[in-house]
Amino acid sequence: MDQDLVDRIYASSFAPELWPRVMDELSRMADARGGVLFAANPKAINWTSSDCVREHMAAYATEGWIERGRDRRARLMRLRYAGFMVESDIYTPQELETDPTYQQFLRPRGLGWTVSTVMSLPTGDDLFICLNRDFDRGPVEPAFVRRLDELRPHLARGALMSARMQLERARVASETLALIGLPALVIGENGRVLATNQLIEGLSGYVRWRAQDAFSLRDDAADQLLTGAITTLHDDRSAPTRSFPVRGAEERAPMIVHVVPIRGAARDIFVGCAAVVVMTPVGTPQAPPVELVQSLFDLTPAEARVARSLVVGKSLEEIAADGAVSRNTVRTHMRNVMEKTGCNRQAEVVSLLGGLSPLGAGFPA
Repeated sequence: MDQDLVDRIYASSFAPELWPRVMDELSRMADARGGVLFAANPKAINWTSSDCVREHMAAYATEGWIERGRDRRARLMRLRYAGFMVESDIYTPQELETDPTYQQFLRPRGLGWTVSTVMSLPTGDDLFICLNRDFDRGPVEPAFVRRLDELRPHLARGALMSARMQLERARVASETLALIGLPALVIGENGRVLATNQLIEGLSGYVRWRAQDAFSLRDDAADQLLTGAITTLHDDRSAPTRSFPVRGAEERAPMIVHVVPIRGAARDIFVGCAAVVVMTPVGTPQAPPVELVQSLFDLTPAEARVARSLVVGKSLEEIAADGAVSRNTVRTHMRNVMEKTGCNRQAEVVSLLGGLSPLGAGFPA
């Protein structure tokens, strides 16, 4: 056994960016072109791969093949074999000739023979390692499979260590936010709660804690906005930061919910921390700075000025005159402000923005 490779597997537990190199080395052991490592749940797949197959995996992820390849993953999971498997372990020859993933995706790309294994993670995801061989090379031989099986215990322990470390990092992140007075939790792409802090756990008037690590907001309108924000988190490139008001039960003062996506290198393959949900209070009515309004709700500068002007009591005509624009332009900005803040009426915008508190303010019980 290659001890250097074993060491790199465990090093990848601490530095996930090293996994593509591990996939390269495993692929060389199987005389394969490249390898893919991905963690899958019913709603999302997080992945990394060897550089030479990254383009193919990106196409697999963006062209609908994740859904069409569900049967192949399901077969691997049903077998639950603690080792690597090749096509003949999973399919009959007839089934392989009609499987769309092989016939329509892999073989047209010069691939078509794989050796794969699946492992369960403590996050509830399933971790797959798949090494892809050129079709002309033929199926992966048993001697190569045996060599990979020798490494599988190390791969399983490395993956488990990485998942636990990322869960711990999520916990530390939520507790760090508590230290600066922010109730917060960390969620995965499917909305599952990965970590919380005591401040948000105490906001039972605003948050419902549900089974299977789920949560919702007691304010139905705000909960719909939260659900909409979570559905965009699978898109690592364009998921926006969303902020909206949430009303509390029993006449509690409203608060602001911020759903902040975790992007790029900060999103780990093994846990898929997708966003931080932070709640900030609404306090004594006042006209907030334009910069605060703009940053909280992702408003344009013009929209933020219109919103703040409403809070200080100006009419649409006065706002139009101040900005040397038409009333219709102000109305357009106003519609955008209501959409982004989750309000239905101008009065709700005034009530919401007129009570924004600085971050150091106390939180409602």
